Formats: sequence, structure tokens, C-alpha cells
Amino acid sequence: MFDKTPPKGMRDILPEDLLLREKISDTIKGVYRSYGFTGIETPCVEDLGLLTSKQGGDNEKLIFKILKRGEKLENSSADDLCDLGLRYDLTVPLTRYFANNCGKLPSVFKAMQTGSVWRAERPQKGRFRQFVQCDIDIINEESFLAETELILATGEALEKLGLPDFCVRVNDRRLLKALALACGFCEKDFDKVFVTLDKLDKIGADGVEKELSEAFGADGAKKLVELTESLGDENEKAALEKACSICPEAGENLVNIFGTVTACGFEKIRFDASLVRGMNYYTGTIFEISYGDYGISVGGGGRYDELLGKLIGGKVCACGFSIGFERIFNILKDKGMTVDDGQGKVVFLTEKNASPAVLSSALSAAAQKRTEGNVCLVLKKIKNFGFQLSSLKQAGYTEFFVCSEQGIKKLD
Repeated sequence: MFDKTPPKGMRDILPEDLLLREKISDTIKGVYRSYGFTGIETPCVEDLGLLTSKQGGDNEKLIFKILKRGEKLENSSADDLCDLGLRYDLTVPLTRYFANNCGKLPSVFKAMQTGSVWRAERPQKGRFRQFVQCDIDIINEESFLAETELILATGEALEKLGLPDFCVRVNDRRLLKALALACGFCEKDFDKVFVTLDKLDKIGADGVEKELSEAFGADGAKKLVELTESLGDENEKAALEKACSICPEAGENLVNIFGTVTACGFEKIRFDASLVRGMNYYTGTIFEISYGDYGISVGGGGRYDELLGKLIGGKVCACGFSIGFERIFNILKDKGMTVDDGQGKVVFLTEKNASPAVLSSALSAAAQKRTEGNVCLVLKKIKNFGFQLSSLKQAGYTEFFVCSEQGIKKLD
């Protein structure tokens, strides 16, 4: 007997939830299209060599690997038996897509991609093994115009969804590296240092300092925490000026982004020197969206100017932003958002033993209603007719007709 529940970490999606998910996706895509982003699609399966190219951080440990067809399992390791894997994000597949198709694409390519990704996570509340990501990326735009458009488009999408209480936090990886160097940390230790620094809002300054001290010594740990916190204590303008003095290239980039975005009337943005982002492929600007009192990120991204170059040679500038689709869905569902498509919903009901003539009459009437823009069901009445009507009303149906040999009569 098979288990009727979905595999752990995966879900069946009920009709009302699917309607809301489609509404969210359509709203986001509509905004992105208005900014000139064009949709693309990549396979859910990619070459294992691409997925394990040391660019995906800890996500590379969570790949669902696929066995080669026809291979024997005996006396072989997983690496010998697997050559493909399910994608764990949409950015790494995008780089392969661009490398393969760059001759057919615009010189500055604005890509939009929505789809499922898979990670062999330990399932828990709000964390799934299959989930949807919604990404926009700009390739071959080296200036801060890319970051500015990504922030504005993502902010507008959230506003259109009825989620105004967000804030885009922004930092620059080059500034983080300059801070770490100034505090005496070696470049080979940066990734471990940044993973700890990223916990500042979770375990506090004392917790971060303690972890860094145990791993790298007290002097550098104390200095890094104090320097990072001092940037947070300043007002925005003073903090950005200080960032310019620490790392001129990163600081100037941040000043330009903030100046341009705010000049466009967008105020929901702040500088956060402790923001890290987990992916190893980020090279410059990084951003993350926090929402209200939920205490979670609902989106993030950044600039990854070296990732594409490893596939096609040379430097190819790229920057992307990903909306946390599942978290957005959960917030909107918590807020009681429902989908009203404005269409009338009509039901034609017949007796269980209705003749072909009665059925054809009901089907013809339903067809006419559909031409008028309605959604129509043709159903046979069940024994518990009251329950049937109640369920249909709960599903949004408002007009009911009973079809019989005597004709079609509307129920009051």
C-alpha cells in the first residue's frame, strides 16, 4: 500500500491556494514586464558539474542527484553513478542559459524566470524541499543602473501585491572584505567570518564577537563588530560617507544607488553594513528585503560579475533580485487575501438520471453563459443537495439553475 501523503518537504496545492499563487505570480510578472524584463525557461535538471561549481554555497550540499540510466549500483560511488541534479536555484541555470544562447540575446539582457527549485533540506515549518523562486536579472549592464532598476521593479511588485511594509537593505561585498582586512582577518577566512557576521541580528553583537573570538582571536573580532555597528549607528548619509572612506569603490557605488533610487521617490531603502548574503558568487552590491514584524527575508539578490565569465570567458557583468515567492504567499494568505477575478460563476444542475436531451440543454445554456464571460459548471445533483449547494457557494458560485424535462429554472 503506497503512502497517500506527498514526499516529506513537498505539498499538494489545493485549488483556492493555486488561484492565489497564480494571482501573485501574474502580478509580479506584470510589473517586471513593464520594466522590459522578458521571460525565459530553463530545465529543472542541470549538469552536476555546473551545480557543484563552488558557486552555490551551502546549497551545493543539498542537491537532489539523479542516477544515470542503466547504470549498475554495485561497487560504485554516488559521484560515479550521477551526472545530473535538480536545480537548487535559478541563478546558476541562468548563467548556463546565457552562455549557450548569448549570440541570440540582446547586448543588455533583462531576464525574468519563475519556477520550482529543489533542495534536500530537513523539512520544517515554512521550509520545503520543493519551492518556487521568482527572479529578475540584468546581464551586461556594469553601472548602478542595474541595481536601481532591480530595486524599483521589486518594490513596485510588492506594492502592487498590497505589501507596503517592506524595506530593502543594501550593502556591498567589497565593503565587507575591506572591513575584514582592516580588522586583520585573512582572505581565506572571509567566508567563515561573514557567515558569523550575518548572525548579528539573531545572536547580537556579543554573540558574534564570541564566535569570532573563538575561531580567529579576540582583537579582530572586537574590532570588526565595533566597526560594523558604528556604521549602523550613523545616519544614512554619514554611514555612506564612512563607507566611502573604508572602501571608495564600494562606497561610491552605494552612494550612487541610494541617490538615484531616492530621487525616483523610493524611500524604503537603508544601508546595512552587517548584510552578507550566503552565496559565494556575489561580487559587489547585495540586497535583502525585510517585511514588517515578520522577522524574515522576503527577497534578496546582488551583483555576480564573475560567475558568467567562468563559463564563457572574460568579464560579464550581471545582477539579480529574487522574490521569496513562498513567503510572500504565506504573508498574503495570513492577511486573508482572496482572488476575485470579476467573473460570474454559474451552475447548471440536472437530476442524476437526466436524459440526453436535458443534458444537452444544460450544456448549451452553459456554453451561452461562457460566451458572456462567466465560469460555468454542469453538475448532476447529489443526494445531499443542501451540502452540494453550500459547497458550491463556498467556492464562489452565485447563480444556480435546475435543468429538467420542463425546462431550465433559476433557483432563488
